[in-house]
Amino acid sequence: MAFGWIDEQAELRRRAGLVRILRPRPAHSPLLDLASNDYLGLTHHPEVAAGAAEAARTWGGGSTGSRLVTGTTELHTELERELADFCGFEAALVFSSGYAANLAAVTALASHGSLIVSDAGNHASLIDGCRLARGGTQVVPHADPEAVRKALGTHDGPAVVVSDTVFSVDGDAAPLTALAAACRERGAGLLVDDAHGLGVLGDGGRGAAWAAGLAGEGDVVVTLTLSKSLGSQGGAVLGPAKVIEHLVNAARTFIFDTGLAPAAAGAALAALRLL
Repeated sequence: MAFGWIDEQAELRRRAGLVRILRPRPAHSPLLDLASNDYLGLTHHPEVAAGAAEAARTWGGGSTGSRLVTGTTELHTELERELADFCGFEAALVFSSGYAANLAAVTALASHGSLIVSDAGNHASLIDGCRLARGGTQVVPHADPEAVRKALGTHDGPAVVVSDTVFSVDGDAAPLTALAAACRERGAGLLVDDAHGLGVLGDGGRGAAWAAGLAGEGDVVVTLTLSKSLGSQGGAVLGPAKVIEHLVNAARTFIFDTGLAPAAAGAALAALRLL
């Protein structure tokens, strides 16, 4: 029977106590929320809500298309300019989610014949990017610059080291300075996911790359989510202008996905200005 195997998988999950359940929450609750990604409590900030509402009134409920067709509004480019300026990078590109931003960055920067060196503790979106990329992947022990150095030594072609900055499960921070040094010894790029660092680390919350003195470096690319400290929705990639231009032309989750909804862009921009 079609999809009969799903029943078997469901029973295995039930026996293992691994069944996931959606729990809709009300708009207002007397409970203290210690589980959300709204790190700075900006989701319900009046200026953030007003930014979302004004963007929806001005631009409508959706972006109307992919970013390369009709899905790029003046609001998107304004958000990109201010994100890049705030975090200390040359350019930025906004995506519909942080997951899409990570898939884009990893796949577009790891072409056929290249090597990806991936931390064993990386987020699922980075792992999926490695699986989709045409380059080969070596997974190295968690937060181990020496293991990264050894992995890079096995490859003569283009390479990129991929890591979270603050790891979502353990909450520990990547040794970014040591990782950057290992990359530079071999001419490799460093790609870091700063989803949990933006708004928390660095001067004024400018992120982990800023805190490590790596913001704006020509061999460093940072991905972000707009759904955590900024309390909105969406993602972004920050880096050298030539990298961002390459993503516009090569990243499938940018080219073939509908642009971020204006309300989310407006809310993220308002939160960024508050930050």
